[in-house]
Amino acid sequence: MELPYFGFLVAFLITLCRATSTFSPARPPSLPLAVKSPYLSTWLAAGSDGGNGGYLPGQWPAFWNNQITGWTGMIRVDGTTYTWMGAPTGPTTANQIAYEYTSTKSVFTINVAGKVALNITFLSPITPDDMKRQSLVFSYMNVEVASMDGATHNVQLYSDISAEFISGDRSDIAQWNYGTVDGIAYHQVFKQTQLLFSEKSDQGEWGNWYYATDAVGSMTYQSGGDTDVRGAFTSNGTLANSKDTNYRAINSNWPVFGFAINLGSVGSSAVDTLFSLGLCQTDAIQFDGKNGIVSLPSLWTSYFSDDLAALSFFHKDYSTSSSMSTALDNKIASDSIGAAGQDYLTITSLSARQAFGATQLVGTTDQLYLFLKEISSDGNVQTVDVVFPAHPIFLYTNPTLLKLLLDPLFENQESGQYPNQYSMHDLGSNYPNATGHPLGNDENMPLEECGNMLIMTLAYAQRANDNSYLSQHYDKLKQWTSYLVAEALYPANQISTDDFAGPLANQTNLALKGMIGIEAMAVIAKLTGNTADASNYTSIAHNYIAAWQGLGINKDASPPHATLSYGADDTHGLLYNLYSDAELGLKLVPQSVYDMQSTFYPTVADTYGVPLDTRHGYTKGDWELFVAAIASPSTRDMFIKDLATWINNTPTNLPLTDLYDATSGNYPGITFANRPVVGGAFALLALP
Repeated sequence: MELPYFGFLVAFLITLCRATSTFSPARPPSLPLAVKSPYLSTWLAAGSDGGNGGYLPGQWPAFWNNQITGWTGMIRVDGTTYTWMGAPTGPTTANQIAYEYTSTKSVFTINVAGKVALNITFLSPITPDDMKRQSLVFSYMNVEVASMDGATHNVQLYSDISAEFISGDRSDIAQWNYGTVDGIAYHQVFKQTQLLFSEKSDQGEWGNWYYATDAVGSMTYQSGGDTDVRGAFTSNGTLANSKDTNYRAINSNWPVFGFAINLGSVGSSAVDTLFSLGLCQTDAIQFDGKNGIVSLPSLWTSYFSDDLAALSFFHKDYSTSSSMSTALDNKIASDSIGAAGQDYLTITSLSARQAFGATQLVGTTDQLYLFLKEISSDGNVQTVDVVFPAHPIFLYTNPTLLKLLLDPLFENQESGQYPNQYSMHDLGSNYPNATGHPLGNDENMPLEECGNMLIMTLAYAQRANDNSYLSQHYDKLKQWTSYLVAEALYPANQISTDDFAGPLANQTNLALKGMIGIEAMAVIAKLTGNTADASNYTSIAHNYIAAWQGLGINKDASPPHATLSYGADDTHGLLYNLYSDAELGLKLVPQSVYDMQSTFYPTVADTYGVPLDTRHGYTKGDWELFVAAIASPSTRDMFIKDLATWINNTPTNLPLTDLYDATSGNYPGITFANRPVVGGAFALLALP
């Protein structure tokens, strides 16, 4: 998808000035602004139950959970001040004309009183093949200004952030500094009393936040109370080059950190100003690995001597970073449209930042890891059944990223830090504390997680041609397979990854995952020269799948379909675990099962998709896209169209959920917002 040419937009706006914004390719429930990590995650609500419908002017940006993170933009044109971002008191609100998103960018077009046009690009870079750039927890905002009425105008530009970024507790004390480095002006903001590896309302409680722009001669700065700093710009178009020294609570006379840039006389040629926003945490994760519990640094510390070196590199890297991100945008656009059309791109391009934004690269260049937070639904670290639905995006963009997610799970368990014979559920109950479960008291989901680990390990090895990884972890993989052999044919009363739906014995879909896991182990054994194991496991898997077809399929129904559980002929569900058979190229499951399900799904579809199963009216977008990836073209397109329509129509206003009501389009509030499982949108693109 190509972004609109700004000059064309200016000409367009001259002839068509309107207050109603267009949204392309859809109006998401929440619009991503700066989305780069579990803590740099700022959005603009769009739904009808909050906010103003996705308009940048007149609404405060917010952390993913809708807690305001004050971020303001104003512009002074010929002596009159207007707001183009946020909701400060006083100035007239400019008119948003258009919003467009790609996989890495959100672009707003703003009409300021018919005089000048703003093109505001929020870029959260995704560079899956460049660990140095991907390790930086920073995001860009680039503001272009041009006359739209043929006249020149005297223009000053303003932006600030508030101390709300630094803590989830607005009564906490903020401290700040101002400085310059390498021609860059920056505000540094941080909690006066740092709480390492701690969260409040899901916001990180340690590290230094930076807001920066070019230290040009026409730039002025100021820190202080929100009405004072913003009021100074509104009145004068300039700031006092002063620093407030009264460090105080975030909610005490709301400290803000502003920049004003005098653009002078602006004509039809666009003038742009770049801002960088980011978080530097030297220590990122507590991890219980082979050396016991240790603090792992943020990976960026291996490339940069300190915060300011990282900030300087990032800010000066805009051209390169933007080009790299555009290349990824274009690849995802081309591949998505080629695979399943524009509706599919609507979904994949909205999912990319959210999936990557739940992760952070940590460690050193000699031993790096990718850690993932189970955002909103639990807050666990490295939840296996969250990594699993998310893994297609990592497999698609760079399989090494999937390995970096799996590595800490293997390291903890192979170091004897987990007592159970089956795979652990997660590496820690509260991100960023990956301190494991030495008592084995994590959430009990044994069949699910054993199958997930076997499937993902083989998926990585196949795409990366890394059989040594299979040999390295063979003993642990074989241990988990033994559990599947004992349990997969007749699963005990237990929960699957869809734990919110409750436990159930003999789950048809869960049993299928276990059988595919056994066959995956057969392939692993063959690739590592363990021929006797390979023969044994494939024999078991094929015997199980033959029995499964008699146990879990209602062949007398019209049309026939898989049941939710064995013998429950009046039930059905999304058979999403079938995807792994195709992903790994196993051909364990007969094609007739694929065809049967493709025929069945359209007969039970609701307004916005097919319900997860017959117990409830909700569905899950990640599993729908797993199912769509292996369905017939017509059924695939049905799933994708319904989900894209939901994105555009849902009345909710939080970042993309994977759980929603298939009829009303609502979903259960903050519990399932902004989860990385939306990486499952890339299931079709991750197929071999």
